[in-house]
Amino acid sequence: MPKPQSYRPVDLARRHGLSAQAIRNYESDGVIPPAQRTASGYRTYGERHMVAVTAFLSLVSAYGHGPAGTIMRAVLDGELDVAFATIDAGHAALIRDRETLAAVESTAGLLTRPARGTERPLPVGALAHRLGVTPATLRKWEEAGILVPARDRASQQRLYSPDDVRDADLAHLLRRGGYGLAHIATVLGQVRTAGSAESLAASLAAWRTRLTGRGQAMLTAAARLSDFLTT
Repeated sequence: MPKPQSYRPVDLARRHGLSAQAIRNYESDGVIPPAQRTASGYRTYGERHMVAVTAFLSLVSAYGHGPAGTIMRAVLDGELDVAFATIDAGHAALIRDRETLAAVESTAGLLTRPARGTERPLPVGALAHRLGVTPATLRKWEEAGILVPARDRASQQRLYSPDDVRDADLAHLLRRGGYGLAHIATVLGQVRTAGSAESLAASLAAWRTRLTGRGQAMLTAAARLSDFLTT
């Protein structure tokens, strides 16, 4: 029977483009199994450690450093339900992000044209009447970060600009589609960050690319974690 492969910290580090200190930190953080020690006290690692580092780095790429650490520590402690629950949460977050992107893309035309018939700012009552909602609903949307109306200096009355009206139209559309206020606020935040129609299109394309990359990273992480579990 061949002798099991033995690695020094620097061997694991070089294989993964890391420093030897990073490997020692991973061990102290509990995201890879503890090292064996030689008679003189030096750390020595085996093939299982090599696979563990690969799995951890793949999980970091897919879910972020914190969740990756939670997953690896749970696996090493034999708490697979905790590990899988963390993975499920990452997939659920990706689904929510895809839904948000789809909501923005489906209303891109509305988002990039000014609202018609609203050259002058509208007071809260007029906008509520336009949408068929109550003024209290518009105030809730404001609290959620969906609308950010200006205030009249003298009366402190809310005044909704054409862009505010457009955002309110979109919020009303998404609410009818069953989206929650926090989700709608995220959609509008993305739009406001993008700015022009051209910037919005570029932003949406980049956003989709990032989501695709996350999905692919999750597939790779699943394979590498499976490799570790089988060792």
